[in-house]
Amino acid sequence: IFDENDASVKYLIEDLIVKAHKSNTKVGFCGQAPSDKDTYAQFLVRAGIDSISLNPDSIIRNIEKIAEIEHLIPSENDKKLQKLVDKIPTPR
Repeated sequence: IFDENDASVKYLIEDLIVKAHKSNTKVGFCGQAPSDKDTYAQFLVRAGIDSISLNPDSIIRNIEKIAEIEHLIPSENDKKLQKLVDKIPTPR
């Protein structure tokens, strides 16, 4: 019996996204869960998903939620900038 909210399922999805991105491969998710559960779409965005397929009746609701979350996630440029800043020696 399958539960998309099971911790092991979410772990595998996150792991797949990380490994795919390391090889410059984009990841998309097609399934019912993001359309039915706003929190599942939010989980996918936080995990770094590149695209999500949604049912037409859930698009507006999900776009608003996803936009909110994306604004909270540092962009790749922010991460690169932070790495550079971290390399700057601190004065003693």
